[in-house]
Amino acid sequence: QVQLVESGGGLVQAGGSLRLSCAASGRTFSSYTMGWFRQAPGKERDFVAGITWPGGSTYYADSVPGRFTISRDNAKNTVYLQMNSLKFEDTAVYYCAATRHTVTRNRYEYDYWGQGTQVTVSS
Repeated sequence: QVQLVESGGGLVQAGGSLRLSCAASGRTFSSYTMGWFRQAPGKERDFVAGITWPGGSTYYADSVPGRFTISRDNAKNTVYLQMNSLKFEDTAVYYCAATRHTVTRNRYEYDYWGQGTQVTVSS
């Protein structure tokens, strides 16, 4: 079993920044790719960014490159999402997830999920 706990969400003004963290525990992460998704009220849960583990290759949704950066700290079993130049439309619950696939944007291919952290961007 894998446990994922997100933190770092909150309220921020448009143009501001936040850094989300996802702490993982349980089974080894040497074969897991980690991803961030987000879900706004009334909308689907969408892929935001992913990072292979332990290779560290990154990939992003078309809506966020250049503003969001995903990274990981192997020693701490933690994945981060640095979000800059936040926009009102970035408001959502952000979820961390783990998958055995090398690279996937498909949420149905992720095996483990955190509880989510709310990000609210005021305009």
